[in-house]
Amino acid sequence: MTYQLDPAERRARPVPSPLPSQRITEAPHFGTLPLGDPTGGADAIRWREQVDGKQLYPRVVIDRDVSITMSDGVILRATVIRPANRFGQTVLTPYPAIININPYNRAAIDFVDQALHAPVLGKALHTASASIDATGTALEGLTTLTQTLSGGVFDVFGINRNLVRSGYVQVVVDVRGTGASHGKWQILGPREQQDSVEIIDWVAEQEWCDGTVGLAGWSYSAINSLQAADKRPPQLKAVFAVEGCDDIVRDIYITGGMPSAFIPVWLSAVNMLKWVPNPANIVRDIVSGHALRWAIDRVKSPATEIPSLLWGFLTARDTRIFDDPYFDERDPIVDRIEAPTFTVGAWHDLFGRSATGVYERLRMEPGRKQMIVGDGYHLDVGSGYGGKFAPPRLDVLERAWFDRWLKGHRNGVEFYGPVTMLQQGGAWTAGQNFPRPGVAPTRLYLTPDTSSTADHAVHDGTLGSTPAQSVSSLHIRPDTRGLRSRDMTQVTAGATMILGADFAKDARFQERGALSFTTAPVLEATPVSGAMNLRLNVATTAHEAIWAVTVNDVAPDGTSTVLTNGALSASNRALDRSKSTYATDGSLLSAHHYLSHKRKLPVPADEPVRIDVDLVPTDAVLQPGHRLRVDVYAASLPRYLTVVPDLIKARGRKQRLVLDPAHPSYLTLLAGEGLRSGLEDAASI
Repeated sequence: MTYQLDPAERRARPVPSPLPSQRITEAPHFGTLPLGDPTGGADAIRWREQVDGKQLYPRVVIDRDVSITMSDGVILRATVIRPANRFGQTVLTPYPAIININPYNRAAIDFVDQALHAPVLGKALHTASASIDATGTALEGLTTLTQTLSGGVFDVFGINRNLVRSGYVQVVVDVRGTGASHGKWQILGPREQQDSVEIIDWVAEQEWCDGTVGLAGWSYSAINSLQAADKRPPQLKAVFAVEGCDDIVRDIYITGGMPSAFIPVWLSAVNMLKWVPNPANIVRDIVSGHALRWAIDRVKSPATEIPSLLWGFLTARDTRIFDDPYFDERDPIVDRIEAPTFTVGAWHDLFGRSATGVYERLRMEPGRKQMIVGDGYHLDVGSGYGGKFAPPRLDVLERAWFDRWLKGHRNGVEFYGPVTMLQQGGAWTAGQNFPRPGVAPTRLYLTPDTSSTADHAVHDGTLGSTPAQSVSSLHIRPDTRGLRSRDMTQVTAGATMILGADFAKDARFQERGALSFTTAPVLEATPVSGAMNLRLNVATTAHEAIWAVTVNDVAPDGTSTVLTNGALSASNRALDRSKSTYATDGSLLSAHHYLSHKRKLPVPADEPVRIDVDLVPTDAVLQPGHRLRVDVYAASLPRYLTVVPDLIKARGRKQRLVLDPAHPSYLTLLAGEGLRSGLEDAASI
């Protein structure tokens, strides 16, 4: 790895040896998977044939009315799916169990399952998802979203009948306080985490389970899978987590000290869903008294966390509007996980930092940990998977992963990847490391000299190998162009991609409100891989300022595609060096800000201060003739919101970027030689 802790703070941490039951034996592997093949090669063909071919059992039996009593007496409700013979009789043989725990109400999951398995409708939906391709048209974004169905993520998220028919039991549980489960929703809190461990214990003891368990999920259920795994329950043998998270604060909740519009929308949606009774067992619940207990619990917490969120946003007096122990309790302790873990992410996911962060923090050898990162968002994960040059479908990978680690099948999945990435501007690749080999620390300075490539921006500057030669101030004001940008699509989890290229492929509309800095074109394909940090020397006329940043790939025709982004409010510029990451030459690559109320710093009016904007790690390639661009904004709504007290401090502000040779502004990144040599050639002209 290129990353390391601050040399002054670095602490050696031993890598735990795998448990005896998890060690890969010396039995021969008969696959033909070549290193570097993102498709999985011949191995993946067999994995797909096993999923799409005839299964061990022809049917499943679904029990949607299962109650699990927790140690504090709260009853959680679950669905148990077991294999059945052709007469519909439940198979009595015990099998490994796959557990999915989520807050989105099993009634909704049942609806999706029934629609996808309806005799005519289900087949039509799968066929349409796999066959319709509107790439290059106005409907490209809609097609990308619909192709998630053929990518297999809904099998990971909900009921996976095919997996059960192959010899598994599946258990889907409503999180405490959601769906039909009793209690108060705790949003990934300590009691909910204890529930996950107790669910694993309960499942492993059932007569239909052989004592081994796997955890699977997408988004919330991926996070609580990682949480449960860090408790190291002995029955847990593998995890398959799609778009999970290990730092809720910096990924989405208060990125750069600023709340995200996604959180209140998401909280409202889950709070509404938790009031919807499950029609599969509502009559029995009324007769048994479950419905009354459920209703009482809902009345006690009708809109979990909504009042505190609003109070914090309006007054900044709720600690949960800052980085707080509340979040520390909820972040998975990834380096404690011992069960083999497969993670799936996307460069522009809501949890973009965690796509690579989880993999990096897993303290186990590659193979027992795997990572796939695509070039997409939250809702379109798996779109395009299973294609000619793409990774296998997610349901295929999930089956192969659990077959290997729960059943001991020597299917070669541990030799896949282990780092599989869709390189932005390039193609799917597979290898051993992230950042990828061939990149080195590179520093690019922001200068006022025109690049002649961004006349549409507030200022068209240059990104080059030398600092500005004299002091200049570039003024910028906040605007609302972020409503039509890739930031908007990211914060809506990908939904607005259907509105056109400005929301996903071309940032030139948003750049009309930007200070833009662009390099000379590269002469050869040049990789950019890993974390980035943008150091800025900034000032404001008020006592707070908001800075949003994107780094873009600019094509010869002028199309400017966002590769990564980040933001910081000036008062949150205090840096925790012990948790920041540095390149091998000591350059700051990833700034970890405290984001706590007590570590906020005063913002003096009209006095320049230094800020380090942490950018989401990414992987891209600049093709010959392409350029790298940094866009600096005074806001990006609604991706980054401002709490009312900070908004008052910032009212009427005029922000400026001060380009000063004594205090230069520059981007630090890991890039290939083509970028450095291109800049040197440009500077010599």
